[in-house]
Amino acid sequence: MPSRDALLVIGHGMVGHRLVTSLVEAGGLDRWDITVVGEEPRPAYDRIALSSLFSGASPADLCLVEQGLFDQADLRLLTGEPVVAIDPDARTATMSAGHILRWDALVLATGSVPFVPPLPGRDATGCFVYRTTEDVEAIRAYAAGRQVGGVIGGGLLGLEAAGGLRSLGMDTHVVEFAPRLMPVQLDADGGAVLRRHIEGLGVHVHTGARTAAVDVDEAGRVRALKFEDGTFDIGDELACDVVVFFRWHPAPRRSGSIGRARGR
Repeated sequence: MPSRDALLVIGHGMVGHRLVTSLVEAGGLDRWDITVVGEEPRPAYDRIALSSLFSGASPADLCLVEQGLFDQADLRLLTGEPVVAIDPDARTATMSAGHILRWDALVLATGSVPFVPPLPGRDATGCFVYRTTEDVEAIRAYAAGRQVGGVIGGGLLGLEAAGGLRSLGMDTHVVEFAPRLMPVQLDADGGAVLRRHIEGLGVHVHTGARTAAVDVDEAGRVRALKFEDGTFDIGDELACDVVVFFRWHPAPRRSGSIGRARGR
């Protein structure tokens, strides 16, 4: 039997995993020797359902990988170590510990990364991003015994994060710069309907609010969110104990020319 070409998939999120399962279902292992690299310490999981971890679900409940999938020959999964460099001329990828993977075809399925706006105080104790199961675990641990949470970003997953804080018993506020929630997906009427629904769940919604800074106490912990004059409906600050940032940027290109890193 002729040797198989090496297919390297960088990223084992929902999209990367869907690609792999589709290839396997279509008989792709007859042609490809497939290696999948995931930066997180666990296989692909349903990131949309992260908020269920706040209310008692376990990471295993969110797992998307069918039992036995990666037991197949010519299909392997490497987790807990990112790829840090790509050489499109040599057709290699270097992992953070120095291991080098060869590929004939390369797929980048790295998704997005949380973006923390360059606000004063953004590194204070009590500030979090919301993307991984580890993020949720850190938020849960810190939020215990605290009262008020603020989520900066009123998109779909930002609202999920707000629902998670609310399930922890926190007085929860969503702060959105745009004039409505989910501004990319919804028009004004849709945004108004969504706002009524979210507020009906006990979450406070503030739109058209321009965050200026995270105010911290003498111990370096979150004390409040500060806002530009005239842009917040309850004054120029919101006292809170926990801040979750929820803006997204595409994952950065670490090295190499992505345009040239195509398979044969």
